Amino acid sequence: MAKILPFKAVRPTRDKVSLVAARAYQTYTQAEREARLDYNPFSFLHIVNPGYKYQLELEGEERYALVKNRYLEFKEDAIFMQDDTPSYYVYKIVNREGNVFCGIVGAASTDDYETDLIKKHEDTIEYREEVFKEYLKTVGFNAEPVLLTYPDNPIINSIVEEVQKSRAEFEFTTTYRDTHYLWLVNAPEKIEAIASAFKTMDSIYIADGHHRSASSYRLTKDLRKDDSNFSDTKPYNFFMSYMIPESHLRIYEFNRLIKDLNGMSKEAFLIKLDTMYRIENRGSQLYRPSKKHHFSMYIDGEFYSLYLRKAKYAFKNALDALDTQILYKTILEPILGIHDMRNDQRLDYSHGKSDLVTIKSKVDSGEFKIGFGLVPITIDEMKSIANEGLTMPPKSTFIQPKLRSGVTIYEL
Repeated sequence: MAKILPFKAVRPTRDKVSLVAARAYQTYTQAEREARLDYNPFSFLHIVNPGYKYQLELEGEERYALVKNRYLEFKEDAIFMQDDTPSYYVYKIVNREGNVFCGIVGAASTDDYETDLIKKHEDTIEYREEVFKEYLKTVGFNAEPVLLTYPDNPIINSIVEEVQKSRAEFEFTTTYRDTHYLWLVNAPEKIEAIASAFKTMDSIYIADGHHRSASSYRLTKDLRKDDSNFSDTKPYNFFMSYMIPESHLRIYEFNRLIKDLNGMSKEAFLIKLDTMYRIENRGSQLYRPSKKHHFSMYIDGEFYSLYLRKAKYAFKNALDALDTQILYKTILEPILGIHDMRNDQRLDYSHGKSDLVTIKSKVDSGEFKIGFGLVPITIDEMKSIANEGLTMPPKSTFIQPKLRSGVTIYEL
């Protein structure tokens, strides 16, 4: 029984939402960040980078305290307002490729995270969990929803479709040419129907935001210990989530780039590769793999197709059948000597939206020696990994949609 609740969002006024909304901080180049901070006083970047106006580089508690101050200033200046009644928020994105993503922003339970009703498929790093927990404890709000996915539900679908017949509270287009829409759902009968529909679900899945959800769970544990008047309905028992049906999720692959052949010649490398793969030279034209357990490889100006010799490889569980794991266990680790996929400086990634042109150009430039192309992981594979309590290798999926920070804010 998943517990997804409505909440009173803090959000920008209708006339300022397009100015406030921001991508994740790390996705901007330094020049892009500085331009927005210099010329857009309403950007949410002013909140997450509070030392900019003083030209200070801040870290830790000092930075967190100023983030909270900037947030309160945005509220005092009426850039932000808070809804009077708890609501769900129907959020739709239409991107420049024509993909439509539509789901519900609500508050997900950290108890459901603890009991594995909210299922995970990625490892998290304890240090990052702890850092973000301390950030949340100080600032007191969450401005970027965790992306959760659930099996398509006819009751929720019908309410979402009905809500979209009215005028959107927000409608704005970004410089990436993605158009965002937001509708409030606060009619009691609709709230009850949505909450009841989520309660029928035995499992929902984290699509993106494993560290944010883990940090929220850590925060709940901390605050419960210190709360003499504890109630499991208090806001800190929940974290803001964007609930999207599985049919609206878009998963891209992460391709691999490696700087060298681990001291081998190309000929010696191909001989070792032949043990596990049937190899075919595809020439200089871009070549994309077409099915599972099938990879493309680019080296020395030529593409190759690699077909796994399945008689040589054992499929014992859902992880063993995952292409990112197969590539790691058959090539990256045993042949190229890459053991730590998170931290090895010889390895880099390029997500599928950048296409194989990125791999070709980076190898042709000499920045990397070799690149591997994969097919995207499916939602069923992701769910199988989570259901078996396993975790994918790093950078196995690049998932859309990507939400903007500051459009809805959840106060803890």
